[in-house]
Amino acid sequence: MVRKSFFLLAASMLLLLTACTSREPLPQEDEQPASRTVALTVWGAQEDEELLRELFASFQKQYAGQADFEFTYQAQSESGCKDALLADLEGGPDVFAFADDQLAALAAAGALVPLEDTAGISGANLPAAVEAASVDGTLYAYPLTADNGYFLYYNKAYFTEEDVQSFNRLVEAAAEAGRVVTMDWSSAWYVYAFFGNTGMEVKINDDGITNTCTWNSTEGPIHGVDVAQAMLDIAASPGFANLPDTEFLAGVQDGSVAAGVSGVWNAVAVEEAWGENAGAAKLPTFDCAGQQIQMASFSGCKLIGVNAYSSEAEWAARLAEWITNENGQARRFAVRGQGPSNIHAANSPEVQGSPAIAALLAQSEFSQLQRVGGKFWDPVSEFAGNMALGNPSGGPLQAQLDKLVEGVTAR
Repeated sequence: MVRKSFFLLAASMLLLLTACTSREPLPQEDEQPASRTVALTVWGAQEDEELLRELFASFQKQYAGQADFEFTYQAQSESGCKDALLADLEGGPDVFAFADDQLAALAAAGALVPLEDTAGISGANLPAAVEAASVDGTLYAYPLTADNGYFLYYNKAYFTEEDVQSFNRLVEAAAEAGRVVTMDWSSAWYVYAFFGNTGMEVKINDDGITNTCTWNSTEGPIHGVDVAQAMLDIAASPGFANLPDTEFLAGVQDGSVAAGVSGVWNAVAVEEAWGENAGAAKLPTFDCAGQQIQMASFSGCKLIGVNAYSSEAEWAARLAEWITNENGQARRFAVRGQGPSNIHAANSPEVQGSPAIAALLAQSEFSQLQRVGGKFWDPVSEFAGNMALGNPSGGPLQAQLDKLVEGVTAR
């Protein structure tokens, strides 16, 4: 009986083993699940399309096997990003580029969430760029550039180094050569240059919405009307032209423009057009009430944000980091001539040897972060546009400045 029971048990075990071997084999531990498709929409400057598509390709290669990516690029200016995004936040892009002055409003609207790798990003970027990407000490975006300012480009064939020290002398020399010096007075961003170092001020209030502005001041060594008259004197010269940035560049390329106020985003194109005659310098002084006033500038950074409503938030964050890492910023400088915020990229010999970057650094002494509320732009543009036309209505300058300040400080 014992022997018979043993044989029955052995037979049962054999049947059990046979049944087990007929099942599907278990997956090996090193087998990876099939990759899925990740769709990411990216907003960037129109001029950045070629560069961004290059970075998309390298990102796909970096994460090959983990996912298949479908990238949708849509041109959107950094300056207009906030308004476009907040118009349809949930339907907006996953990743987007924007100017740092829009950060507070985007964070307050819930468009951005604080970044996770704060220490790593802060340690890799210039302190000023980290500050520009933060609200009350909390980092909300990835620094992309540290060059969002303006300075003077000039063609050495028409000007001496002494000429470029004075805006009034610049336009005089340009007129003598049958050329023009350009500046965009339709943009309040550039118009700040005339008021920034006069003792008058414009700034956003603690509420984060309204502004304080004293550009109509009748006290101190420089009055608002003095600046207005200085602008009229410049506009009256045949050597000056009020042109937007795109027309400045077109004039550089066709030879009609001999100098102009712009930024590093045009460095490559200017150097290609003017060759060895391409020069760059800090902004000059201008004649005002019998004095030489150093032209000021707004400064800032470009940032990359991740939409808080992105359905692919993790991959969107990885892409934002990829676009803004050292290699991405070095490539951006090589292709677009834009100054890196990444410390290692900014310290490279190539960046340090750039005339445009050197001019921007020289101008930084006379610049300040752009921190103004939304009511600043239109009143200043309207006023400056009238100055560019020579004040054809003949309206009193003080009255026009009072109207400007009323508009800028409106609640």
